[in-house]
Amino acid sequence: MHRTGMTELEVVLAVARRRSFRGAALALGMSTTAVSSAVAGLEARLKVRLFNRSTRSVALTDAGQRYVERIAPALAEIQSAGEEAATGPGVPSGTLRINAPQGAAFLLLEPLFSEYAQRHPQVRIDLVSESRMIDIVAEGFDAGIRLAESVPQDMIAVPLSRDIRMLVVATPEYLQRHGTPRHPRDLLRHQSIGMRLSHGGIYHWELERKGQKLQMDLPVRLAFNELPAIRQAVLLGLGIGFISEWFIEEELASGALVPVLASWCPSFGGLRLYYSGHRFVPARLRALIDLARELRLDAVG
Repeated sequence: MHRTGMTELEVVLAVARRRSFRGAALALGMSTTAVSSAVAGLEARLKVRLFNRSTRSVALTDAGQRYVERIAPALAEIQSAGEEAATGPGVPSGTLRINAPQGAAFLLLEPLFSEYAQRHPQVRIDLVSESRMIDIVAEGFDAGIRLAESVPQDMIAVPLSRDIRMLVVATPEYLQRHGTPRHPRDLLRHQSIGMRLSHGGIYHWELERKGQKLQMDLPVRLAFNELPAIRQAVLLGLGIGFISEWFIEEELASGALVPVLASWCPSFGGLRLYYSGHRFVPARLRALIDLARELRLDAVG
């Protein structure tokens, strides 16, 4: 019986992660034809279709999703074992792949990732920023970074920041022209700068005070899927925004942005580094976990 080789498994995972035969070929240094042939050959031996293909997209079938979820952790452990054999036990090496929300890379570059890079020169850091939630194990990431409330329950979480708040903010000039909201309903008379989510919808502002919760669906003047663009639009006075205070600390301190309705903006769990407790933790990830605890980012973030 023909045995499935490592190369075929790597090809399947690369296609699944990039949702593209061409993208997988570029990542693996193979031809697109070779990638397609490897997938087709494996499907023929397994007698199951792993991918649905069209001229515009490639997506895992249900069977393909289950297959990838099973082989991804095993392949990651094999690769980690090879790296450890080459560098010695406990020596961080290889590529540290982290999936994080947009804006997190900017916020955590100093001091976490800059210090990590200096201490572990044999590790390459690959930080992918995106708003959608993914299965970090199936998609080949060592760990993920998300707000505490978004971390899957079966994951181990390490604090990366203190509790934070989303603040309703605007420039002093904007408030002088349009008035300062005194109650959340006053926001309905303002133009907002919206956050475009991965599924295409606009994020609804969530406000709360003394147990009363409000979800605000505001008129949107401009919508972006990147936090720097939202911040810049608010700074230009184009509308009122709802932004994490951690992301606008300098603007708040200088008075360039002014918070309103602060009593309706409670704090919530901050950023967490999370990883699976059901798989081998490679030295490169263990080093990041230890550094996060050493720097006590949860106390100073």
